[in-house]
Amino acid sequence: MNITDGQSAVTEARASMKGQVEHVRHELSGVRTGRASIGILDSVRVDAYGTQMPLNQVATLSVPESTLIVAHPFDPTQIGAIERAIQTGNLGLNPSNDGKVVRIPIPALTDERRKEMSRIVHTLAEEGRTGVRNVRRHVNDALKKLLKKHEISEDDERQALDDVQKVTDEHTAHINDLQKAKDAELLER
Repeated sequence: MNITDGQSAVTEARASMKGQVEHVRHELSGVRTGRASIGILDSVRVDAYGTQMPLNQVATLSVPESTLIVAHPFDPTQIGAIERAIQTGNLGLNPSNDGKVVRIPIPALTDERRKEMSRIVHTLAEEGRTGVRNVRRHVNDALKKLLKKHEISEDDERQALDDVQKVTDEHTAHINDLQKAKDAELLER
């Protein structure tokens, strides 16, 4: 971090916290709900051409209906590897292929599975909020060091600390909104 004054501290905090929010958004997209979403397959790695490759680099993914994902391999010889990768991906999905495409039906979630997914969502959101608070702490420490070295005035430090807290509250609220939206999505039937 290159913090030289109060304004750069706020700018730095905003950028780092935005990164935390985007990370939470990405992680939540991988949590499976009852609806088909290509994001749930982000963690799937296919053993192709002697290396582990992301699924979206060996197949085109589409969602033709709300409970089905279709993977159309770029190379038809990889269809078996794609199917195995999805089965072993620990997502609770059972793909099938017809020789040309891999169909991945998304089963309805049981109440128990919904609760488990909700706990995961809450954990991911809390990790994001903790990340935002860590950024705040780091920036506040940097501001205190600047004050101690007499590089900024007490008034500038106080104003910057207030501004950093506002940015923290803003990003924490955004993570809370992402969590509520994902919880609502999990409860849909």
